[in-house]
Amino acid sequence: MKKVISTDKAPAAIGPYSQAIEANGTLYISGQLPVDPATGNIPEGIEAQSEQVFKNIAAILEEAGYEFKDVVKSTCLLSDMVNFKAMNEVYAKHYTTDFPARAAFAVKELPLGVLIEIETIAVK
Repeated sequence: MKKVISTDKAPAAIGPYSQAIEANGTLYISGQLPVDPATGNIPEGIEAQSEQVFKNIAAILEEAGYEFKDVVKSTCLLSDMVNFKAMNEVYAKHYTTDFPARAAFAVKELPLGVLIEIETIAVK
């Protein structure tokens, strides 16, 4: 059974998609952008943007009853691979053991001109 997950503690979708979908004990979180849901602002720099993305992921995980320890896969989209090291340092603060599988890609552009977007899958 499919359940739509939504919270005002993460930015609203900017298109025809859900923040997350839970199906059969698996949570699929749409790519999260570094938008502060309270202000709509985007912080400057890759470190601050990465931190905001993780705040948004954490809010969705919490809303659905999951934790970072439940994450099994992350897909990190970067505007430039020069930002990989800084993103990875922030990433390592949230995943300290039993790391999820991950892919990281540089893409031509990201929505709203941001530097990072992360898609997440968690399983209970």
